[in-house]
Amino acid sequence: MDFRPVPVLHVALPVPLPRDFDYLPPAGALPGPDWVGCRVRVPFGRGDGEQVGVVVGVGESGADPASLKPVLARLDAQPLLQGELLESLRWTAGYYHAPLGEVLATALPGLLRAGQPVPDTRRAGWRATPAGRDAAAAPGRKGRPRELLQLLCEQDLAEDELDTRLPGWRPAARSLAERGLAGPTTLEPAAAPLARSEAPTLTPAQAEAVAALRGSSGFQPVLLEGVTGSGKTEVYLQAIADCLAAGRQALVLVPEIGLTPQALGRFRARLGVPVAAFHSGLSDGERARAWVDLAEGRAGVLVGTRSAVFCPMARPGLLVVDEEHDGSYKQQDGVRYHARDLALVRASKLGIPVILGSATPSLESLHNALSGRYLHLRLGQRAGGASPPRVRVLDVRKRPLADGLSGELLDAVAACLARGEQALVFKNRRGYAPVLICHDCGWSAHCRRCDAAMTVHAGGRRLICHHCGARATPPDACPDCASLALQPQGAGTERLEKALAARFPGATLVRVDRETTRRRDALGQHLASLGDGPGILVGTQILAKGHDLPRLTLVAVVGVDEGLFSADFRAGEKLAQLLIQVAGRAGRSTLPGEVVLQTHHPDHPLLGTLLHGGYPAVAALALAEREAAGFPPYAYLALLRAEAGTEAAVQAFLQEAHAAFPAREGVRANAPMPAPMARRAGRARGQLLLDASQRPPLHAALREWLPLLRAMRSARKVRWSLDVDPTDLY
Repeated sequence: MDFRPVPVLHVALPVPLPRDFDYLPPAGALPGPDWVGCRVRVPFGRGDGEQVGVVVGVGESGADPASLKPVLARLDAQPLLQGELLESLRWTAGYYHAPLGEVLATALPGLLRAGQPVPDTRRAGWRATPAGRDAAAAPGRKGRPRELLQLLCEQDLAEDELDTRLPGWRPAARSLAERGLAGPTTLEPAAAPLARSEAPTLTPAQAEAVAALRGSSGFQPVLLEGVTGSGKTEVYLQAIADCLAAGRQALVLVPEIGLTPQALGRFRARLGVPVAAFHSGLSDGERARAWVDLAEGRAGVLVGTRSAVFCPMARPGLLVVDEEHDGSYKQQDGVRYHARDLALVRASKLGIPVILGSATPSLESLHNALSGRYLHLRLGQRAGGASPPRVRVLDVRKRPLADGLSGELLDAVAACLARGEQALVFKNRRGYAPVLICHDCGWSAHCRRCDAAMTVHAGGRRLICHHCGARATPPDACPDCASLALQPQGAGTERLEKALAARFPGATLVRVDRETTRRRDALGQHLASLGDGPGILVGTQILAKGHDLPRLTLVAVVGVDEGLFSADFRAGEKLAQLLIQVAGRAGRSTLPGEVVLQTHHPDHPLLGTLLHGGYPAVAALALAEREAAGFPPYAYLALLRAEAGTEAAVQAFLQEAHAAFPAREGVRANAPMPAPMARRAGRARGQLLLDASQRPPLHAALREWLPLLRAMRSARKVRWSLDVDPTDLY
């Protein structure tokens, strides 16, 4: 039976199905192009189920109108997703072979994704109450709360201004609010300009880089490769200032939440304008307000982590990706996008420059620069007259170690403290010790749900699996032989902290790892507590990038050996990047710096190449090896992952998937294999790696293959995902 065509809305929903859903418009509404990009609330599923989706098209349907449900409500008067951003999100869905509805949901802040109204974008701030003004005028005890109260008595202040003027102000604000002396308020967007600091004199290399950026127009990918401390951020700031002067907006990506407050403070001080922030450490409301401020043109600059790449720009002028090599730019679940690559795509569609900055560029970016696809700018010397640190390798073979620390390393720390300076003891492993073992029979404490040892925490009083989060109390005796000789083996940051506190009881000691930085603003507070006097930082890779501590002159790397013998083809690149980045924290001011690498393998080729030729030599060697082996950037990968309650279900699916893979010239489907961690969180895991010499044939094969996978009966018994351009083959 034929039906008269009726107008319908094509709606993308956040469900794992690669299709749109047709709905009738609400009664009396005439859908037009202005509906595309708007959120709508629709019935979905059985019973009274509802979903919030995004209209991605308006058309007609020849189906029986009675079979279609009407939209329950249109949530936006104007489209939230439109123009370049919507086009880029469609590209993202196609490139990563992800459902468009899930991609659009990923691009929206949590409040908007849930269907909440677009938030009021007046700036969140604080003001003193009448009682607070009376308290400020009366004598009182000095401290952060009083310091904050006196600032608020002078004028109401926005939260971003407080971040600059009084870092770590939030506990003091809560204290004042509890006593009725101050409270939150909202300020109009048109705030007075912030105080602006003077720009430093540029080095010749910085001036040359700035001039090159000013001379470019339209889409221009730029790799800014500069040694640590060479002043890459100052080049960003000059480029952003030019962007603001032209009435444009800048979007800056940083890899870690911990780097965001530091970047915000420096950007606000130098640019003299409010700078919006966007990262997971903020509340849903704060993220939504920043997103809307950039979309509506009120924010000139936004600094954020990975997901900020989806923020809309009303007046686009510049994109910056700081530490572009960092692995945290790759999303490892859901829509597995890479923020650096999406920044390039968006810049291309917007016709604006994008700066990729790093002291240790990814081999993919370096290859593109060396091939002429990117403008390659280099900063080869540290700014401000600082010299590169002296690097020393400590051979600890056959030498006694106390809690993982050699005597020579401890002597170097002692000498540093005696000079009134600061030391960083780096170990990229949190916890007290990596494993608990029985000294008599060799038993070790393993997670019952994962193929992994449980990490010892709290000085031996707790066992935690760092993969699934399982917790256990250490046994009193060995479960295998009943021996009491259970010993923590190896050292993590907790153990190093304890050992250094005992060795240097008078020194300020600060540990920075995931456990100590969970609270908001925790990293900034930890670094501030170190002060300007002698002290020791103990930490993981959180400390390896972006931080500028003028009194820090010694970096002691304790855990070099773990990364020298990995099966991951990216391991050498990652280790070299980590060592260069952490070594770059030493001697960034006028004081000379020293780096001590403690290792059992002083003759390893990677260390030799790194010491004698630096990162460029390591990168050149790695690129040659990648080309010979057919690995990225000379090949293109996709990884099919599967997990299930049983290994049999995983293997059945992967074998069927392998057999169904369409034959394409230049594309290879490797045999299914267990994941490097074959069991995690109680589930068996496996994977199938695809590689190709060129992108188009790989994506053509994936488009043909994915419908076959979804139709397989074996697919219903597993949880599977496709990762295009995987960075970790785990």
